[in-house]
Amino acid sequence: MSAAEPAVVAVDVGTSAVRSGLFGLSGRLLRSARVARTASVGDAFDAAELFAEVGASLRELDVDRRPRALCVSAHIGSVAVDARLDPVLPAGGWADTRGLGLLHRMPDAQRAGLLARGGRPALSGGALALALELAESGLGERVRALLSPKDFLVTRLTGHVASDTVDAAYTLASDVRTRSWQSGALGSLGLPEGWFPPQVEPTVVVAGLHAAGAEHTGLPEGTPVVSGGPDGSAGIAVLLGNTSSGIADVAGTTDVLARLIDDPARARVGAVVNPAMVPGMWTAGGATGMTGGAVARWRSLVGAVDDERLSAVPVGSRDLLVFPGLSGERFPRWRPDTRGALVGQTSDHGPAEILRAAQEGGGFTVREGADLLDPGRELPMLFAGGSARSAHVARLRADVLGRPVHVADDPDVTLLGAAALALVGIGEVRDLDEARDRLGLTFSVVAPDDRRSSRYDEVFARWIAARESGLPAV
Repeated sequence: MSAAEPAVVAVDVGTSAVRSGLFGLSGRLLRSARVARTASVGDAFDAAELFAEVGASLRELDVDRRPRALCVSAHIGSVAVDARLDPVLPAGGWADTRGLGLLHRMPDAQRAGLLARGGRPALSGGALALALELAESGLGERVRALLSPKDFLVTRLTGHVASDTVDAAYTLASDVRTRSWQSGALGSLGLPEGWFPPQVEPTVVVAGLHAAGAEHTGLPEGTPVVSGGPDGSAGIAVLLGNTSSGIADVAGTTDVLARLIDDPARARVGAVVNPAMVPGMWTAGGATGMTGGAVARWRSLVGAVDDERLSAVPVGSRDLLVFPGLSGERFPRWRPDTRGALVGQTSDHGPAEILRAAQEGGGFTVREGADLLDPGRELPMLFAGGSARSAHVARLRADVLGRPVHVADDPDVTLLGAAALALVGIGEVRDLDEARDRLGLTFSVVAPDDRRSSRYDEVFARWIAARESGLPAV
């Protein structure tokens, strides 16, 4: 980092690795670093290990002068901390279900009110469920705050306890319309509102690095820290910007879909509503069940097949259907007990047909969500994430969805999203549209082939009918 190149630092905490990047104010990526996570993240992880991994990633950047800001994005989850900001018990990841049974025992009207104000179509784990379990177990006496993984990192680096409005929405304790905690509901549940820290917008500078945070990261003390937000939401923010009329799809182990809306009441039934990272706007959408994760699972079982062979498999994979619900169906169906299945296999089907059918099944899952968000198919899909690296998958998605797919030239939009929030937070750019332009994110357009799309309409209808006739469930 030279004196002529002022910069911001972005961190993206994924389930498998921590990535950090040094971005010049021109938007150019100057340096990057990656540190693998020591354990897989699902229902639980060690928050202290995560803090160490983030520190290692930032030290590896070797920033030799004070950056203008630091911003972190991270996967969703819950970390209960004590007065010293140390974890009270293992942290929960995106699949954490601790306390979920207590939410299900609530009176129907109370549960319905929580879901409506929280912008959620169905119950899932999270900080509110964990809070109920902590209160019942007696461990609540040690709790100072319930934080997301990102908020935990920011708090440990600055000493300032806060939650961004999007991470707050994932607790189920926040009213997404007002961007404030549901005080009445927390009181009726006997939970201290103080466990839920003040909410701030994702682009707000919350504090500067304190001395211990500076030593841990190798960054100068006092470096401004922008609040940040969930990793998928940060990626969606840089894809959609302030005004986009598209549907964002950050495709990895799952596909996270969202479109911007100006009123939560406009969200269709089945969509998750979150405060957008744009003031006065919201997102409607949600994370599917395992899509890319299901393809990876099948690839581990049948072996790798190159894209040329996969592309040669005809539409419908010779009547083979794969249902990718390895961890249940989430957006838009919300049936957590469903499990995946392979239907119609014969001795004529080989690895290429199985993997192609798995990719088609993932595409059908995304199509359900996209058609819920935009029934008239008027909006393009803005496609990023690991799956967007494959031209074959992008073509498949366009044909399955029956709508243009705008493929991001840089699929790592979660890291770019953190950089964009940093640039907005320090006033270097006016908004997310300008941040996206500054970072140089561009798109190539893949148009659907009418003939193949028409054929996929038929296969999709058969896929739906087979699924509704009865899939395995736990």
